[in-house]
Amino acid sequence: MIRTPLSRRGALRLIGTASASLALPSCVQSAVGVGVPSARPDAAALLDQIAWNLLELGPENATALGLDSGEHSRLRHRLSDKSPDGVAQLAEALRGDLASVRALHGDDPDPAVQTSLDVVESAYATALEGLALPYGEVAVGGWRNTPYVVIQNVGAYLDLPRFLDSSHPVRSADDAEAYCDRLDQMAEQLDDETARVASAEALGLIPPDFLLKRTIEQMERALADMRSGNGGMLASSLARRTATIPGGWETRSRAIVRDSIRPALERQLALMKRHLQLATSDPGIGSRPLGEEWYAWGLRAATTTSLTPAEVHARGKEELAETQARMEPILRSLGYSQGTIGERMAALAKDTRYRFPDNDAGRAEIIAFIRERIAWIKQQMPRAFLRLAPGNVEVRRLPLAEEPGAPSAYGGAGSLDGSIPGRMWINLHTTDLHRKYDLPTLVHHEAIPGHVWQGEYTHTMPLIRSILAFNPYSEGWALYAEQLGDELGAYDAFPAGQLGYLQNQGWRAARLVLDTGLHAMGWSREHANQWFQREVGLSPAETINEIHRYCSWPGQACGYKVGHSEIIRLRESARRALGDTFDLRTFNQAIVDGGNVPLDVLSEIVERYVAAAQRG
Repeated sequence: MIRTPLSRRGALRLIGTASASLALPSCVQSAVGVGVPSARPDAAALLDQIAWNLLELGPENATALGLDSGEHSRLRHRLSDKSPDGVAQLAEALRGDLASVRALHGDDPDPAVQTSLDVVESAYATALEGLALPYGEVAVGGWRNTPYVVIQNVGAYLDLPRFLDSSHPVRSADDAEAYCDRLDQMAEQLDDETARVASAEALGLIPPDFLLKRTIEQMERALADMRSGNGGMLASSLARRTATIPGGWETRSRAIVRDSIRPALERQLALMKRHLQLATSDPGIGSRPLGEEWYAWGLRAATTTSLTPAEVHARGKEELAETQARMEPILRSLGYSQGTIGERMAALAKDTRYRFPDNDAGRAEIIAFIRERIAWIKQQMPRAFLRLAPGNVEVRRLPLAEEPGAPSAYGGAGSLDGSIPGRMWINLHTTDLHRKYDLPTLVHHEAIPGHVWQGEYTHTMPLIRSILAFNPYSEGWALYAEQLGDELGAYDAFPAGQLGYLQNQGWRAARLVLDTGLHAMGWSREHANQWFQREVGLSPAETINEIHRYCSWPGQACGYKVGHSEIIRLRESARRALGDTFDLRTFNQAIVDGGNVPLDVLSEIVERYVAAAQRG
């Protein structure tokens, strides 16, 4: 297998930051019986202040984490500032806090604190590089970086209805007032995004026509919902939850939607329609102004390595071939011996034993299937971890307006206090997106022991560590969680299920090829789709959704397999070093207790875990 050396904080090196020695976090050391000194108050205080500085600029995150109460209750009444001035304010705050972290770096003897400082340094430096680019939306310590501020899977028109309905609590009149305050600000956020899209247009940035068509369809669907008699989802969500709270909330929310939000979204829609008249079908960011520079940054941010597009492309082809070699004998044992791996998996997908009815009964069956698999995998966790996370997860269907442009599913941990559960969001636009042989793997990826499970471990860390995340760790862990499901016996009596798992692994290797092909090598959307179906065999509905996703989030899809391969490399290195004393539970615990980190930091965490285990 190709192994390209990881960068030493590649993003940091680009702006002249010296690397520093890292250490295993205290929670990992305690798992192997090694104590550490307590954190110095100034370092702990700085990390806490940095977290609150970021939450002040992104109050939606404070709500999602359940932190917008008490002295911070005003945050529940606010939305983040999406204007150019708001972006500039964010960059200024990041620069100031980054300087504070660098001034303290290396002063604290607590290795856990040093790791947290390194995490902030890497996330903030990478975000500042992205914010220095002339267009795009940059996620600070997140995965959703995009050159397009508004597109089929990005923008307030999608994000805010889902957020207000699922994350903004309404338990009192003040909560309802805060909801209305946020509704009042939604039009401004939409207009601010529209202004930034227009500024990017002035630089020559126009999204691909096929993405714009999806975006326009979804906006028109959202507007149709707002024009309905109940004011649509934004108003009906509040009305439903204030049935016993006096205050005329339904009337107020309908008026805000009618008089403020609808006109703002209509203005945004008009801009999207104008862009469609100017758009081409070129899918990649590389064909757009400063696209090569944007993709170089996007790939670094998505992988936390210095891998080039050519290296990522080659790695993807090699790892896909390895996975297909494992699938071959299973397919033959089930009677599928003719055609490419993808063609045979496509044939398997037509087997009625593995399909769900494409109606509401089928959708209900999918939800029930997922809940049963969550219950099963949760029971296996004592075999894989020393210290169990709560596993507090709820299965929810994606909002209807979001489904056509969304991936098949996604998930994440809930609030710090557990009042908001982790969520596995499932796309049920059509049940053809799902099969009984691939849903278990989806559960392991999105819920347990994937995103929800891993995210819950960060709740015991300094607050900033619950906010910042790194794509190759988050998604690499989720792919590793899929592998754990297989290793824990999910498919022992279900060969088709193991094929579903391997298909998902191959799909993530294929992403390395597809993403770089589309953005750096001039692939057309049609060529990418044909190659995808031939090599992987997902349903046509899913392959086109996936390709559209890669086009709107350049680089992001590459983090999955790069991160997974690094975790496996580190596990095998630890196994060789520890021999018969290697314990899968302590290794897994070290990975999740170390927290969400760049890949070079993860490597040092494992090195220290191995050294501590060798000392006994």
